[in-house]
Amino acid sequence: MDSTRQPDLTRQRILEAGFKEIHRQGFQAASVCNILADTGLTKGALYHHFPSKKDLGLAVVDEVGVRLIERNIAPLREAKHPAQALIDLIGAKQWQNEEYIRLGCPLNNLMQEMSPVDEDFRSRLNHILGQWQAAFEEALRRSQQAGEVRADVDCKAAALFIVSAWEGCTGVAKNTQSVAGFRACMSQLQAYVRSLLKT
Repeated sequence: MDSTRQPDLTRQRILEAGFKEIHRQGFQAASVCNILADTGLTKGALYHHFPSKKDLGLAVVDEVGVRLIERNIAPLREAKHPAQALIDLIGAKQWQNEEYIRLGCPLNNLMQEMSPVDEDFRSRLNHILGQWQAAFEEALRRSQQAGEVRADVDCKAAALFIVSAWEGCTGVAKNTQSVAGFRACMSQLQAYVRSLLKT
């Protein structure tokens, strides 16, 4: 293996293990010992890359969190019919695995836990939400310009509602531990986006 890549690979292993631990336990309860056990690394290796647990948590948001959102919005960018692509995306997300539904959306969990108590987390998470909303707004606006979405639709407000409802569906499903509830909620969100299309 190229030794010049080893530090990057080590850092990535820590990030992925940190993400999993934070998703399972929340940031404040996340255990550095568990992260080390998961990676097989020493505490010195972890703190070489991330001087504090907070630094690791913020890097998880900035890097792993951004990649999660990117997976949700990438299909919309090149879609010929982006509003329909959004409908299809929501439909596909109904079939999230049970662990995701049991644990909840990792970003939403962090928003609920950390935004009220730490401005650094709040601003980073708000930035990701803004990217997500902007991508949905752009998809709706492109479809509106193509005559596929009704002219009276406020694309910015609709995008905010879609993101909020998406996270709400996940949060309620986590609380109720209900896969069926999650799928029903996301199906209703899908129906809402369909209602924005011209008939």
